[in-house]
Amino acid sequence: MRVTKHEHACLRLERDGKTIIIDPGSFTLPLTEVKNLVAIVLTHEHPDHWTPEHLDRLTALAPKVPIFAPAGVAAAAPGYDITVVAPGDTVTVDPFTLVFYGGRHAVIHESIPVIDNVGVLVNDDFYYPGDSYAVPKGAEVRLLAAPVGAPWLKIGEAMDFVLAVKPRRAFGTHDMTLSRAGLQMGRARLKWATEQHGGEFLELDPGASVDL
Repeated sequence: MRVTKHEHACLRLERDGKTIIIDPGSFTLPLTEVKNLVAIVLTHEHPDHWTPEHLDRLTALAPKVPIFAPAGVAAAAPGYDITVVAPGDTVTVDPFTLVFYGGRHAVIHESIPVIDNVGVLVNDDFYYPGDSYAVPKGAEVRLLAAPVGAPWLKIGEAMDFVLAVKPRRAFGTHDMTLSRAGLQMGRARLKWATEQHGGEFLELDPGASVDL
């Protein structure tokens, strides 16, 4: 399986010639060359994780592609055919198996309502928590996409999340709100956390890929 990082929180997963797109949002450039799209995963309803423009473009390429998302997304996107998923659900879209975790977005501030959010484990290998620190308990994660910058993110908590997951490899995501200096600082902290259990941290910029 090949995992490609796009801008901010958007990820492309490819295996056996088929593709999944995760969280194409407002900070992500248009995805125009997507081949054999078999699923779209939206972890939550915030616009930096999905936009109608992205969904319209992707569903034009693959009109019957299923869109998996929590109930909050279905409510926020009534014009789209959303298949609602919740923590504990498992979905198979050949050649991918998706297992969902978590359930709630990390707290931004007490004045801001907490919304639905799911993390997704793909083929027991790759994990992305969306906007949360939900740990996929029992999973041996070979590659982790770890949030590195966000209004809800405290770097110490992000480090603890990586320490809890114990991935073999990790890279930073959710990063478009950071300056280059801030990104490098956050990456250094997550690198330290990844290495505490013998893992390797990868510095992936948009367009870069890693193979599992």
